[in-house]
Amino acid sequence: MVKPKTEEEIELLRENAVIVSRTLAEVGKAVAPGVTTSELNRVAETFIRDNGAIPSFLGFEGFPSAICASVNDVVVHGFPSDYVLKEGDIVSVDIGTLYKGWNGDSAYTFPVGEVDAETRKLLDVTKASLYKGIEVAVAGNRTGDIGHAVQTYVESFGFSAVRELEGHGIGRQMHESPGVPNYGKQGRGAKLVDGMTICIEPMINAGTKGVYLAKNGWAVHTADHRKSAHYELTVVVRRGKAELLSTFDFIEKDGTIGI
Repeated sequence: MVKPKTEEEIELLRENAVIVSRTLAEVGKAVAPGVTTSELNRVAETFIRDNGAIPSFLGFEGFPSAICASVNDVVVHGFPSDYVLKEGDIVSVDIGTLYKGWNGDSAYTFPVGEVDAETRKLLDVTKASLYKGIEVAVAGNRTGDIGHAVQTYVESFGFSAVRELEGHGIGRQMHESPGVPNYGKQGRGAKLVDGMTICIEPMINAGTKGVYLAKNGWAVHTADHRKSAHYELTVVVRRGKAELLSTFDFIEKDGTIGI
């Protein structure tokens, strides 16, 4: 049984979610051809610490950076490095914070300059699938309803949902129960209850759903080396309609990137 959060706890999670959301927007401003992913990491860590929080990914199970920066065929958990972003690349930036003893977690996939039509479609469909999942993240439904909503939507466009990775609950721990897969059957999985806080994060491949783990033990690549997109928001399960804690508004409505 997953214990729902109190309203006071949800407010603390909301504070983290706002910091993460604003950090993603700051990173988005820096995404451009010629910029290294290490520079994106520097921007994020500086902003997180300047706002009184701690970058929770840094040192987590040995992870070496404040953000995950996953370029092109890297699905998730890419290390920031001296890789120089090129026109037409995409970079998924996943960020976590620890603030007042609670966690924040959100991700966004940024286009680098102009991208081709297939890549633009992958980004648009993956982000839309996230909101499809959020629509059914209501009390009384199950995690399988979220996965089914994501999977059926992306597959209708010829894309595929990764099976080996999933969303998760969030609270005092970065990863809590329940797991939130991006595929599944309606009516299956953990039951969603009012006050449950979860991260929904579709990881969607342009081609096959297959992936493999890099030799560094972290980066997950698509098996066919086609591109993958990743978007993540933190929500509160409510009766009737889920409540967003993190948001892409700082990225999209403030002019960081076009919708």
